[in-house]
Amino acid sequence: MFEKSKLAFAEASRYIPGGVDSPVRAFGSVGGTPPFIERGEGAYLFDIDGNRYIDFVQSWGPLIFGHCDKDIEEAVIETAKKGLSFGAPTELETELAKEIVTLFDSIDKVRFVNSGTEAVMSALRLARGFTGKNDIVKFAGCYHGHSDSLLVQAGSGAATFGTPSSPGVPEDLTKHTLLATYNDLESVKKCFQESGDIACVIIEPIAGNMGLVPASEEFLEGLRELCNEHGALLIFDEVMSGFRATLTGAQGITQVKPDLVTLGKVIGGGMPVGAFGGRIDIMERLSPEGPVYQAGTLSGNPVAMAAGLASLRKLKHNPAIYVELGKKAKRLMKGFKAAADAEEIPLVTEVRGSMFGYFFSDKEVKNFDDALSSDTETFAKFHSGMLRRGIYLACSAFETGFISTAMTDEMIEEAIIAAYETMREIRG
Repeated sequence: MFEKSKLAFAEASRYIPGGVDSPVRAFGSVGGTPPFIERGEGAYLFDIDGNRYIDFVQSWGPLIFGHCDKDIEEAVIETAKKGLSFGAPTELETELAKEIVTLFDSIDKVRFVNSGTEAVMSALRLARGFTGKNDIVKFAGCYHGHSDSLLVQAGSGAATFGTPSSPGVPEDLTKHTLLATYNDLESVKKCFQESGDIACVIIEPIAGNMGLVPASEEFLEGLRELCNEHGALLIFDEVMSGFRATLTGAQGITQVKPDLVTLGKVIGGGMPVGAFGGRIDIMERLSPEGPVYQAGTLSGNPVAMAAGLASLRKLKHNPAIYVELGKKAKRLMKGFKAAADAEEIPLVTEVRGSMFGYFFSDKEVKNFDDALSSDTETFAKFHSGMLRRGIYLACSAFETGFISTAMTDEMIEEAIIAAYETMREIRG
């Protein structure tokens, strides 16, 4: 079933570390060989062995209209004919910026970059430059890219100064990062007790990198109050949830207003892009208006801007899309849960708009420790069984799945049937 992919993986491993350009793609947590993809079409992926899959990963989120969407494809092709990059301003940047600023109450101005990692890295620098403070608070289990100051692991206490979780990251760069527990306000209060030098608190308001784990409204309200009290900025990392959970991401669900927001994924329509934006008094501190430096030769790349514009305008003109995507996500998770219950396999599920997640656990998952206590061995078996049945799911228990508009009710039903068969296989 995967003979050509096995050969391709072996060949890639000769020239690329681990055979992949992003670690999770190596299937290390689920075992087996990653299928090498040849093409995508709508809701489907096709690998080099000729296998077809219903794709519930959708390039980890950005393809809300599925693969090879006609409107996005045409926008990319027409723009590419005029040139791939100029390193100079284009009107496309302003058009996309207008769309974002118009939609988000919390964003007065926005700066485009090339990735989510770059967006967060820049937002943190801006927060430090604006407040004149050095420390940041992040939450165990929230992923904000691979910049040095964010690659930390939790220490012995609920709130501790971070230590590097990757070789190559000096402790001097992470000593200003404090770790707290997601959905636990007391752990954040301890961080503020530990340090009077906190510039910002950064959070995924809908965490998608420890599985799908939303923050409670009370927790977000508490963060807003703490930041106000201590003169720190509140940053929402919506690289994954922006334009995915709702048209305005988590901010379409919560009443809490952040000071800065990071975006990505959907605003590129499948092209590499990221962005950060916020209040005008904060954003005007950014170079060339202010002293906080940030730059990028390919930032605002015209092809990426065109893809993002096509994607956002389709979403803006068809808000009912989110209702339909949400219904499909809920139906899929209800089916997975029923399949697990039928075989007496513990499973908990979560849905936020077109995002879905599930843990093989008998308790609700509220933070990273809860996620880590889930049954990852059963997850790996489930992933393998579903893949063999043509269902392409996220290859880690700590990732999120996505529904696209290209998915039909019949596809959802096919995935549920595959789940019943796979759960039966696991139980047997």
